[in-house]
Amino acid sequence: MIRRRDFFTGLAALSGLTTASCGWRLGEVKASSTIAGALNKLHLYTWTQYTDSKLLKSFSNQTGIKVVVDIYDSNEIMLAKLQASRGGSYSLIYPSDYMIEKMVNKGLLKKLNHKRLIGLDNLFPQFQNPSYDPNNSYSVPMGWGTAGFIYNSEKLETPPTDWDYLWQNQKKLSKRITLVNDAREVIGGVLKMLGYSYNSQNEKEIEEAYEKLQILQPDIAAFSTDAWRNQIMSGDLVLAMCYSSDAFAITRENPKLKYVTPKSGSSLWTDGIAIPITTSNIDGAYEWINFMLKPEITARISERLGIATPNRAAFELLPQKIQNNPTLFPPEDVLKRCERLSPIGKFEQLYERYWTKLTSG
Repeated sequence: MIRRRDFFTGLAALSGLTTASCGWRLGEVKASSTIAGALNKLHLYTWTQYTDSKLLKSFSNQTGIKVVVDIYDSNEIMLAKLQASRGGSYSLIYPSDYMIEKMVNKGLLKKLNHKRLIGLDNLFPQFQNPSYDPNNSYSVPMGWGTAGFIYNSEKLETPPTDWDYLWQNQKKLSKRITLVNDAREVIGGVLKMLGYSYNSQNEKEIEEAYEKLQILQPDIAAFSTDAWRNQIMSGDLVLAMCYSSDAFAITRENPKLKYVTPKSGSSLWTDGIAIPITTSNIDGAYEWINFMLKPEITARISERLGIATPNRAAFELLPQKIQNNPTLFPPEDVLKRCERLSPIGKFEQLYERYWTKLTSG
């Protein structure tokens, strides 16, 4: 589903980052580790552009564990591959909140041993017992954000505030807007605009959202989760649906670009790290999770890459201008109007059927 978050892209500033510079050394973990032979390799299955070679090298130098990365651009692709390969050889995966819930129900994730984790108590309270994974039994949250619009403030006389802006200005925006390539996000946003739930399981409501999108479809330049970046920077687009983490990076490059979370509500997402039931390296998996739980590591990633951290200790290390940035950390009144995506059972097929009709039209 979600194709987003260049979480570690452009992490060049971490080139000098080693765990030793943060006041701790993974080498200390290595000394007591029993990892040897075939178990000195960690296989990550993660988002497109979700890894950085220098960060991986830092981890490997400190632990002796080589990290091998495969990438995916949607939760569904990840799930399908794991099911087809019966788990494959992956040590760790990065599913989003609703997918964590789905994979737990399918028996695909290993329950975490909290005694082996260092730093869970650093998480904000709302991330210590999330609805999609009570008590973080199967996952550790790594980043969170919202879906919304990035727009060119110089080219739009009136800035967008809600989903209906697209229909009210359809002709002015014609072929200069994109929506993400994601059935649940796009249909969900329209459902929210119509006063329904992002996770509606009402066939008439879903059909109504589809019909609304059909009206807009001729003027949408593309359904794309990634290509909008260069296009909006060059001026070919004036508005794109995107995710807050992506928007933060772009707006820092070009201040005339702004981000807004629709006032009627949008999606609220969390990415987590989880261990597949068939993990190839359980010891290495825990070492990686603990590495990513370190406040100093998480704060540096959050600051450089624009990902909202669920780690309270890391948040407190961020500059105030980052802490107060509403794109990364929206005010509470905005968050109250947002919804997490959740599994919708057989209705997923209905969403996908309407999505195929919409995007192939």
